[in-house]
Amino acid sequence: MRLALLEDDSVQNNTLAEWLRAAGHEVHSFVGSREFMRVAGRESFDLCLIDWMLPEMSGTEVLDWLRRDRANDTPVIFVTARDAEEDIVTALGAGADDYLVKPVRRYELISRIEAVMRRARPQAADHIVDVPPYYFDTSAKRVTVDGQPVELTDKEYDLSLFLFRNLGRLISRGHMLEAVWGRNPNLATRTVDTHVSRVRSKLGLRPENGFRLSPTYNYGYRLEKFSDAGE
Repeated sequence: MRLALLEDDSVQNNTLAEWLRAAGHEVHSFVGSREFMRVAGRESFDLCLIDWMLPEMSGTEVLDWLRRDRANDTPVIFVTARDAEEDIVTALGAGADDYLVKPVRRYELISRIEAVMRRARPQAADHIVDVPPYYFDTSAKRVTVDGQPVELTDKEYDLSLFLFRNLGRLISRGHMLEAVWGRNPNLATRTVDTHVSRVRSKLGLRPENGFRLSPTYNYGYRLEKFSDAGE
């Protein structure tokens, strides 16, 4: 998963980032609220870990910006030393999905992230993704449309599966590039655009077929499903 970590204590930041990377996650670390907001305004993440006590803006203010100003429903876990019941209630009421009190324990952190993601994106771990007429068998790396197999390259398949697992979400090009190709500084985001065009054509992701794979200027793409084809 692609995680954003906002923690102003550099030692704590480095420790948490190391734990998360060891668990197989891609981690983007931030020590300042405004730096995080600048990046989060143009990039998508699967989950954000946010400290409450920050020097520029508090964690609750950052969360409010995500939920209200950006209409961003990315799962958020607060990680903070504040442990009063009213603080926990405030954070959850402001839109946080979970709350961890410092000192953070490594395996509890990993387990909480997994639990939040199971609730938020239950389809992400499924071995079968069935969104008629599209059917993905992840074990065989095979996709069919109305029962007919579609020939895709490995990267086209991975991109298609990623889009369908994030159906309805606006995903940044950087997120897509990282999820499908990994962190490779030699790849440009136009690689995403080229593959999106091929996937759209091969899978017939068009409004007349009940789906739309549309770009958002200077950001990324969203795959949407209509309730009725041709709507």
